[in-house]
Amino acid sequence: YERFLDVFLSQKANVTTGQIYQEVLRKERAGEYLGQCVQVIPHITNEIKSRMRAQASDDVDVIITEIGGTVGDIESQPFLEAAREVRRDLGAENCMFVHVSLVPYISAAHELKTKPTQHSVKELTGLGIQPDIIVCRSEKALTRDVRAKIGLFCNIPADCVFENLNARSIYEVPLMIHEEGMDERVCRLLGIPAPEADLT
Repeated sequence: YERFLDVFLSQKANVTTGQIYQEVLRKERAGEYLGQCVQVIPHITNEIKSRMRAQASDDVDVIITEIGGTVGDIESQPFLEAAREVRRDLGAENCMFVHVSLVPYISAAHELKTKPTQHSVKELTGLGIQPDIIVCRSEKALTRDVRAKIGLFCNIPADCVFENLNARSIYEVPLMIHEEGMDERVCRLLGIPAPEADLT
């Protein structure tokens, strides 16, 4: 991401599950929890939240936190819970959820399938996370009807459903996202006044 943002990111910008558990174990052994029973919630999730916010400073406008993996994986559950708590802590006007989902194209049927996206969003909402924007990875362009269907079944406006088509180069992706208008929508949802993007 540094190559897109033109900023230097420190080691704080990358967090692994092992780092989280190691730090919680260190604190427990040092007595920092005052003999409490160490649990995933709140101890692990609090450590994850502190790592998510570690980049915050006066000269930082936005922190983007990517939670890898697939919704429903056991490994990602503490991270998703921490993200849910961050939104509660900061307020919905200061935090948004962008869900990236695969919309496969079934060549035999000549159609895009929205069920995987509907299912992953259902899983997310069951965890207390309602996406504000859905980015659909696909090899074929999304029609207006497909966007409307995803919006309807995922409880978001159809104009908050964006396509992210396969690209020849990763450097084309920001240009494609800008062309879709997603950057403007993110700024609007977060109440960030921004000039016209200069992508030269």
